[in-house]
Amino acid sequence: PVKEFPDGLDIEGGHRLQGAALKTRGDHRIAMAFTLASLGAQGSSVLDDADCASVSYPDFYRHLELLAN
Repeated sequence: PVKEFPDGLDIEGGHRLQGAALKTRGDHRIAMAFTLASLGAQGSSVLDDADCASVSYPDFYRHLELLAN
């Protein structure tokens, strides 16, 4: 379960993340965070606007691929 607060979130851990269709809402930070989280998730994940990460880190996906190999 996730509880939302005005200044953040409380996320109960202990369960493996599941792949999902993810909405970035055009936020580069969310796109990068969801991308990293999806690496440890069970199943596939798809971001609706992964390219928005280029706003702050144009080479994010290229660098991530280099780290993975």
